[in-house]
Amino acid sequence: MKRVFRSKSFKADGAAEERDAPAEVSGRVQTLEEENRQLKRAVEELSILNDLSRAIGASVDSQDIIRKIIDRSMRAVQAEQTVVTLVDREANQPMKTLVRAMTSSAEHPHYHVNENLLGWMHLYKRPLLTNEPRADERFKGLKWDQTIHSILCVPLMVKSELRGVLTSYNKKDANGFTQEDQRLLAIIASQSAQIVENARLYEEEKAYLSIKEQIRLAYQIQKDLLPKAPPDIPGYDIAARSIPAQMVGGDYYDFIHVRDGRWAICLGDVSGKGLPASLLMANLQATLRGQTLVNSPVHEAISRSNKLLFESTDPEKFATLFYGLLDPVTHDLAYCNAGHEIPFVFSGEEKPNRLETGGIALGVLDVFPYGEDAVRLGAGDLLVIYSDGIPDATNEFDQPFGESRFISLLRQVRDKPAAVIIDKIVEAVQEHESGTERLDDLTLVVVKRET
Repeated sequence: MKRVFRSKSFKADGAAEERDAPAEVSGRVQTLEEENRQLKRAVEELSILNDLSRAIGASVDSQDIIRKIIDRSMRAVQAEQTVVTLVDREANQPMKTLVRAMTSSAEHPHYHVNENLLGWMHLYKRPLLTNEPRADERFKGLKWDQTIHSILCVPLMVKSELRGVLTSYNKKDANGFTQEDQRLLAIIASQSAQIVENARLYEEEKAYLSIKEQIRLAYQIQKDLLPKAPPDIPGYDIAARSIPAQMVGGDYYDFIHVRDGRWAICLGDVSGKGLPASLLMANLQATLRGQTLVNSPVHEAISRSNKLLFESTDPEKFATLFYGLLDPVTHDLAYCNAGHEIPFVFSGEEKPNRLETGGIALGVLDVFPYGEDAVRLGAGDLLVIYSDGIPDATNEFDQPFGESRFISLLRQVRDKPAAVIIDKIVEAVQEHESGTERLDDLTLVVVKRET
């Protein structure tokens, strides 16, 4: 006999009340079962999140972190495949994929997060769940892969900015992804986004420090390639200096002793800046040093250097160069100017002589008929060879230092020692720049015949 405890007395409709009691008990059982299921789910979720936190908390490898997030996420929502896509904040196209990593539990093609889905996520920055992607009005007309049946996509947000997207494909349960899956994946994404970002920033910092060290070594190598000191030629006062706009530059100067007693004096300016320019500068130096061993006329040395540079560099690379051979006995300077800034020779108070004979920049044409000329340096004469970084230096009003200002300054300081002349020029250019960013290297060679 079934016993039912009630606080009310039996009435005429007691039989009806007795018939309703089992339904109430069944409802309570279902409620308890649902609460038990939710509690069990909550414990599982906490276990998943705790496991993920331990797995990625101590790592600084972004790829390792991403793969652990993918693995835990895929198992958490029982998906066939999960993908993490990081977006490039610096690119012109904000949805450009930086990293794509995935894990698949079945033999399916690797799905790629399409631009429409990424665009939606970038626009709305909230979770997206669809168990019928081909019928979803949000992506009307979009062709999905036939093997994709359900999609769950959540944003990876850092300080209200989208840093990436975590996407799971094809719930193993035929009913598709649930709101609980969405909530769990959103929690995983929110806890993981900053860790992924920190790992990426750490790797960027390491890469930056590595590049900085490489540039420092390149600067040291370039510095070692330049002469340690100007040559000690009886009857001459010589000084030189090069100040790169960046840590390494493309300007080059050299003093090379030739077997017949003459001295090769060179100043070049290669196209570009930074490391590429410094590499081309080293190439040019090696080429010219090889030509001085042959002891050929100036124009022939430049012609051969031009051909070698043309054959060993890209078409857009070139170098301007002033190349002279100074005979300290006769004081004759044979020279060739290959498209370089025109040096000055000051003799007395008259207008300075311009050394412009030569031809075009090196590396522009395979063959070019370079010319040469000669000038004799008299007692007290001043030869100034320079790069375009001096006359082209600009101030805050974008006004260049200019050639006329340069010549006027040289007239004022021409009686001073060569090293002092260079100091005065550099000081004047830097004062003209008045703290603005330097756009080009500054290089000077001053040759002064003593009286």
